[in-house]
Amino acid sequence: MSVIIVDYGMANLRSVQKALEKVGAAAEISGDPNRLADAHKLVLPGVGAFRDAIARLREASLAEPILAHICAGRPFFGICLGLQLLFTTSYEDGVYEGLNLFPGEVIRFADVPGLKVPHIGWNQLKIKRPAPHLADLPPDPAVYFVHSYYVVPKDPALVATETDYPTPFASSIWQHNVFATQFHPEKSQRVGLQMLKNFVELS
Repeated sequence: MSVIIVDYGMANLRSVQKALEKVGAAAEISGDPNRLADAHKLVLPGVGAFRDAIARLREASLAEPILAHICAGRPFFGICLGLQLLFTTSYEDGVYEGLNLFPGEVIRFADVPGLKVPHIGWNQLKIKRPAPHLADLPPDPAVYFVHSYYVVPKDPALVATETDYPTPFASSIWQHNVFATQFHPEKSQRVGLQMLKNFVELS
């Protein structure tokens, strides 16, 4: 059962790979659409601009196998930009169409006096509903964020956790076989490793 980390040139892939290996996964980094099509589990990480990311996914013929993987019911985990790309539209430096797996928008934190953007550092999760990737976490778990934009799902039932900055935003989502986090589990120490372990151990 292979775990493939999608390589489209927009993330520190090795740190994600090392975290997955630490929880027992044989994780491979690949930008080959055929390898993605064969994967039992996919992880889509990402750091950087939405516009560049969606362009690279499409140019490398990776968008279609990612969506096919999800539609086939196979486990998928998106990280940071890998969460945002699942939605309809991003307003980061323009208006850009995402993979549109879920209706919703990617918007910037509002300009609030004293609020630093990007949101960088540790912050707490408020668990909105039980989800497989959240199993066996400590109370009030803290995770590591680096982002200026966040998702606003049209369907609030998608939201698995919220985080305050200063008002609540969706910090992770879950629907069926799709798990995605705005934070970086690979940088979130024990809490993040537990989430990745939960994903790796899915049947």
